[in-house]
Amino acid sequence: MIIDHSKLSPMMKRYFEIKQQYADCLLFFRLGDFYEMFFEDAEIASRALDLTLTGRDCGLEERAPMCGVPYHAVDNYIRRLIEAGYRVAICEQLSDPATSVGLVDRDVVRVVSGGTVMEEDILDERSSNYLASVFTKDGAFGIAWTDISTGEFNAYEFEGENYLDRLSDFLSSVTPSEIICNADFVSKYQSLQFFRTTDQRARCYHDFAYNLQTATKKILSAFKVASLAAFECDDKPYAVAAAGGLLEYLAQTQKRELGQFGAINYLHD
Repeated sequence: MIIDHSKLSPMMKRYFEIKQQYADCLLFFRLGDFYEMFFEDAEIASRALDLTLTGRDCGLEERAPMCGVPYHAVDNYIRRLIEAGYRVAICEQLSDPATSVGLVDRDVVRVVSGGTVMEEDILDERSSNYLASVFTKDGAFGIAWTDISTGEFNAYEFEGENYLDRLSDFLSSVTPSEIICNADFVSKYQSLQFFRTTDQRARCYHDFAYNLQTATKKILSAFKVASLAAFECDDKPYAVAAAGGLLEYLAQTQKRELGQFGAINYLHD
């Protein structure tokens, strides 16, 4: 469907403004007691969740494809979408519809993905749920991984001719639910044995987040320390870059301070 945005209703214009910022997610748009999905998101979700696809007036001649899930049962639907490989952006009502003048204020409060799940109803209590960040450069790699439900935060780096084999083995031992990486690793990751034997993929994240200076500042601020020496990684630039990328990703997707992190556990050979 070709969409003329100038003809959309005010609410639907706001929907598309938010959707544009989260184009790689399914947008759960809160409307009263339901999270609604529209257009392509609705078509995808209706197939993945076996939901009835309906329609909603949106200002266009054709109604917008729509499906929805009740907010009180949303965890089950999110779990199914995460298991199917999707990411979900949760857009909440930030003002009271009963007292709002004009449009209710709405915005995304959190992005839920395989490595950022915190809901007890979704997590498997028998195993850790790791989000990993990989940084590669000049024959070396750094990796940082965390379980945000417990606050565990680890880092490691390696430099050598067989660094990609070493990284593949390391990922196999960590078994992360989600992997983000710098651009350099995107051209390499499919050659690793780990990725050839799993359905896991590496998602390219912003390279600025892996800048060593930026990453260092991010770590010092997040862990409230004066020096990286507190974690024995002041001379580990690849691990620091990976950890900084991980913290930036969490800041952008979780949109709140994660106070559960106490320290970085750097793994020595």
